[in-house]
Amino acid sequence: MLTLNDLKKNETGIITEIRLEGLMKRRLIDMGVTTGASITMLRTAPLGDPVEFYILGYNLSLRKKEAGKIIIERADENGSK
Repeated sequence: MLTLNDLKKNETGIITEIRLEGLMKRRLIDMGVTTGASITMLRTAPLGDPVEFYILGYNLSLRKKEAGKIIIERADENGSK
C-alpha cells in the first residue's frame, strides 16, 4: 500500500482511496483530489513538511500527516496505471 508520502520528486501516482474524514476530506474532494486523479510530487519544504503536489492544473501543498492518508498506485511515465 503506497501513499502520497511514498512518491519521490517528479513521480506520479493515481489516487485509489482517501482515508481522511470530515471537513478535510470534503475540501480535498472539492479541489479535485478524487479517486482516479493523477497527482505528481513536485517538492518538499526545506524542513520536510509540507509537500507540494501537482493535480488538475494547479499546485497543492499538503502536510505529511494528510498525504499519508491518501492511497495511490504508481503511474507510468504517461501518468496512467
